[in-house]
Amino acid sequence: MTVVHSISRAWLTTGATGAQNYDEFADDAEITAIISANPHSSLAVEMPHLAPESLGKSFAGSLPDAVARLALERAEGNYLPAEHVVVLYRITAPGEPTAYGLWSMVDTDQISASADEAGLVIRNEEVFIEKVRERVALAGALGTLLSPVLLLQTAKGDELHAALAAATDAAGDPAATDVDQSGRTHAIWPVGPGPLQDQLTALAGGGELVVADGNHRSLAAQTGRLPRFLAVVTTPASVAIQPYNRLVSELPLPLDELLKRLGEAGATVNELPRPAGIPAKGTVELYVGGRTFAVGLPADPNLPAVENLDHALVERVLLGDVLGLDPGDKRISYIGGDYPAAWLRGEVDAQHAELAVLVAPVTVDDFVKVNLERQKLPRKSTWFTPKARGGLVLAQLD
Repeated sequence: MTVVHSISRAWLTTGATGAQNYDEFADDAEITAIISANPHSSLAVEMPHLAPESLGKSFAGSLPDAVARLALERAEGNYLPAEHVVVLYRITAPGEPTAYGLWSMVDTDQISASADEAGLVIRNEEVFIEKVRERVALAGALGTLLSPVLLLQTAKGDELHAALAAATDAAGDPAATDVDQSGRTHAIWPVGPGPLQDQLTALAGGGELVVADGNHRSLAAQTGRLPRFLAVVTTPASVAIQPYNRLVSELPLPLDELLKRLGEAGATVNELPRPAGIPAKGTVELYVGGRTFAVGLPADPNLPAVENLDHALVERVLLGDVLGLDPGDKRISYIGGDYPAAWLRGEVDAQHAELAVLVAPVTVDDFVKVNLERQKLPRKSTWFTPKARGGLVLAQLD
């Protein structure tokens, strides 16, 4: 039997509610601005404390506002109900390959976070527990999931890709479309019970599923004891991995001391006569005070390969050993690939941050290798694109 199932009670957008997922932003003010421009954005429900009329409230204190907003969106017809459906998903943009996915529900008891934990759904990154608690509280208050976990089908990816392409080609006009901030068009088609639904769920659940985006959401499903969680099962041909960088708002030591400690830790440091950019694998670039430094962080041959990936070295050596910062320190912001190197430099130049850390993207080969070994990547180390859009398909938790 497959671990991928139809959504018993779905709510499909009529076109006004789509939004970036709650964790795709460098600054909370961006979320407030998006909600101000479009009050129907699902972010008003996902991040209720950041909606303009709820500013000043805590996340927990704003949960009743989230419940009221979602009820109003349903009452006004911005979501339409559907039962026992999976939903075809297609993402298109000029100059990019077409991406496909399948909105569905996946068995929570299949999540595996280590080599000794059985399951077909591989969760692969460390998480911030406070964010997990917020997702649990939101699902409990709403009785509804608004953002999917993006899962990569590793065994039958090519077959699933072909089947989804054929199904969307034959499906006619989509039930709804939505254009995201990058100009990509997201289209959905519900598929009810029958042979096509059975074929797609069998392919989507036909091998190990790797969490490409949504480690917090998948752990929230476990923590909240949900039997199933909302997912988009996608294919390797549909995604790419972009850089995932860091900003440090306040350095705990002067630049000269930072450079000295890097040398003492065994790092190589070379100043570059150019603006910082995304480096090649094996080097990170630091931008501080208008200066750029290429840094080779020291690997530890006694540790597993995953502990010597660039993101792991940044977390352990640069942030931990040299700067004395825990990964969850509020001075560290994790900046996904939608924000280019020029934006990061601009944040430092504008004195919104003191240090930008630019890191090469994790390669697909490294990502697959780590997951097959059932090991965890460092926090916020893979920024998959395109991302599944929140607020397009909701799952009611009956």
